[in-house]
Amino acid sequence: MAVYTLPELPYDYAALEPHISGKIMELHHDKHHATYVAGANAALEKLQAAREAGDHAAINLLEKNLAFNLGGHINHSIFWKNLSPNGGGEPEGELAEAIKDSFGSFEKFKAQFTANALGIQGSGWSVLAYDSVSGKLVTFQLFDQQGNVPVGTIPLFQVDMWEHAFYLDYLNVKADYVKAIWN
Repeated sequence: MAVYTLPELPYDYAALEPHISGKIMELHHDKHHATYVAGANAALEKLQAAREAGDHAAINLLEKNLAFNLGGHINHSIFWKNLSPNGGGEPEGELAEAIKDSFGSFEKFKAQFTANALGIQGSGWSVLAYDSVSGKLVTFQLFDQQGNVPVGTIPLFQVDMWEHAFYLDYLNVKADYVKAIWN
């Protein structure tokens, strides 16, 4: 009963070179992301059995497992779409206006988002989201794969700050990885 599937990348593994290597993209997509998909599907199957058995202790644990793995799947699915071999530069149109309105300029947004990403302790994601209450764009840190997403926000741009996203290319120099993302 596989509900979730690994999405195909909209570009070849090597398409983001020299900024992100084909090797890291293949490992990141085919191993890490695929593991989250498999974990989410396994948790769903086990949840069904635990619910039928009325095993509430197992349900609590499996719901946590589902949240973690589904978070990993969704975060990566957004991340792949945020990257492009034709990327770099400043956004245009409605997004450019929203960034200017919320942060003052693209350069100020870029500085804030970069600081947000580099300020993550441990594993997580740097996120630009639309706040449906204020109508503004906001940045926040997402720890691990889930858990502290502000209610009413819609993620627009995310950068994976887990070591598996950059370590093969950038070792422990996260700043160089984040700089490369802007390309």
